[in-house]
Amino acid sequence: MDALTEKAKLIELAIFDVDGILSTGALYYDKDGETFKPFHVHDGLGLKMLQRTGIQVAIISAKESAPLVRRLKDLGIDHTYLGYEKKLPAYEELKKKLNLTDQQIAYMGDDLPDLPLLRRVGLPATAVNAVEIVKQHVDFTTKNKGGKGAVREFCELLLKAQNKFDAVVESYLG
Repeated sequence: MDALTEKAKLIELAIFDVDGILSTGALYYDKDGETFKPFHVHDGLGLKMLQRTGIQVAIISAKESAPLVRRLKDLGIDHTYLGYEKKLPAYEELKKKLNLTDQQIAYMGDDLPDLPLLRRVGLPATAVNAVEIVKQHVDFTTKNKGGKGAVREFCELLLKAQNKFDAVVESYLG
């Protein structure tokens, strides 16, 4: 078995950044200055699949917006840390709260503020459209872009490594 699969087998918590990972990173402003962003339905189902199989999901993001809060609520994500420009304190709090080691945690981010977490976790990942410096600090880079299936791709990698993917698929067939 390869090193990536071995690391993925240990993951009990997957943490995701938002802009550039769960969304494309594009920010849209309406006439009143309110921002909104698109989220991909496949990514959302990937997060639900992780939760369904016992892998916990968390979000740590520098931004906080009503659409994001709504999306995270719709996905049933309880561990949300929004408005954290520096993400390491949120990470340490979450790790302590869930009594996990770095090796049991995966993180997916795409830009400079994500580097402290990417360098700390057991399985660092990014999307293909991440900034180049981030790609140098990860074990897995998706084929799909952020906000366009990258999260789903990473979720499936975790599920397959832990031999949980087939059971999830089967639950939709029966």
